[in-house]
Amino acid sequence: MHIGTARVALFNWLYARHTGGKFLLRIEDTDRERSTDAAVQVIFDGLTWLGLEPDETPVFQFARADRHRAVVDEMLSRGAAYRDYMTPEELEAEREVARAEGRVIRSPWRDLSPNDAPDRPFVVRLKAPQDGETVVDDQVKGLIRFENRTLDDLILLRTDGTPTYNLAVVVDDHDMGITHVIRGDDHLNNAARQTLIYQGLGWEVPAWAHLPMINGPDGKKLSKRHGSQAVSEFDDMGYLPEAMRNYLAKLGWGHGDDEIFSDAEAAAWFDIKDVVSAPARLDWDKLNHLNNHYIRQADPVRLAGLVRKVLESRDVRLRAGDDTLIAQTIPFVRDGAKTTLDLADAVVFALKARPLELPEKTRSQLAEPEMAARFQALRAALAASPAWDVPTLEGCLRNFAESQGIGLGKFGPQLRSVLSGGAPAPDLAGAMTALGREESLGRIDDALSLLA
Repeated sequence: MHIGTARVALFNWLYARHTGGKFLLRIEDTDRERSTDAAVQVIFDGLTWLGLEPDETPVFQFARADRHRAVVDEMLSRGAAYRDYMTPEELEAEREVARAEGRVIRSPWRDLSPNDAPDRPFVVRLKAPQDGETVVDDQVKGLIRFENRTLDDLILLRTDGTPTYNLAVVVDDHDMGITHVIRGDDHLNNAARQTLIYQGLGWEVPAWAHLPMINGPDGKKLSKRHGSQAVSEFDDMGYLPEAMRNYLAKLGWGHGDDEIFSDAEAAAWFDIKDVVSAPARLDWDKLNHLNNHYIRQADPVRLAGLVRKVLESRDVRLRAGDDTLIAQTIPFVRDGAKTTLDLADAVVFALKARPLELPEKTRSQLAEPEMAARFQALRAALAASPAWDVPTLEGCLRNFAESQGIGLGKFGPQLRSVLSGGAPAPDLAGAMTALGREESLGRIDDALSLLA
């Protein structure tokens, strides 16, 4: 469930919402070795984190194998498929001849009577037309024509009776009432093959829409270092799902100059025909910009829960009441945060236990008689503040500087260090408001006690 799969899911979800349809999920688990419970859970977890819940219970493809085989029987009776008894050696010989003649494989059993069938294993193949062309009217890429002579008689059932991917998805899409298939363009050739299966069954072909790839910032195929991570890793990297939805929607689709929009707006505007056919590029700066926007809009209590998860992953021991402290600190530090990892870094100052360990430079500066006297007076001025909020504290600091005939730069850096223990912290008034009156004055008192 990487970022490309996530965008495919999002575009399906948006189009379903736009048209009043349903967003359906099918787990294509016919490859039993790869389709472990853990692998399937990754898909569910990724969609849940993104907020893209299907409108009906997910369908598991492997459980429908009997239905797939029944459809193949129907195709055999209609003359749209045939049993191929070629041995592995015969198949390899035919493959070499076909390669030399520049054509696709054609089994001699295509035109032989099943009455002559030997008693040995067989596969069932589609009896594809050999002349003319198959047209895929793609909603993104336009009309694409495939010469039928280039399309082989693909296998529908293997020798062990298990259905192949192309057969299974056609049957499942038909039975699930799928009207639009929106997927990656690595499936474009499959659209032609699947169209032939639909036609062989006399079923209506769904609308196809094949999305171009997402490349890395350098224009090359995504690699682990720039975006092919599992979607869950974007959660681990501190991105919010609403930011990911907004960003992914912009990868290959847009609505005028709108950069930031709600899910409701995206669904109202989205049309699959507006998706561009050129590959999109992953742009970390834009993703970070969007994530910062949504961090600034998010509920601090919700963000506090996400920050707690980050801190716990770093083995930070949190105390009772720290969740509340984190939530009241977040409004003062989130403007510059690109991710919740940044938020976690920014709230650390507020979580430090007293007495804080001060940097040596701060200790030596406070030991100077003039600075020590100034801090004693500053402590008294702050304690007398009639309110403990940013505007009042900013005024208090300003008035104190004027009364001392100095600028804020003469005591501000030292006060910040005393309040934060040298950790990153917001502006002085914001830091003290986040900490509260008692904690702020207590940290100043701890610093002054070092001078006794």
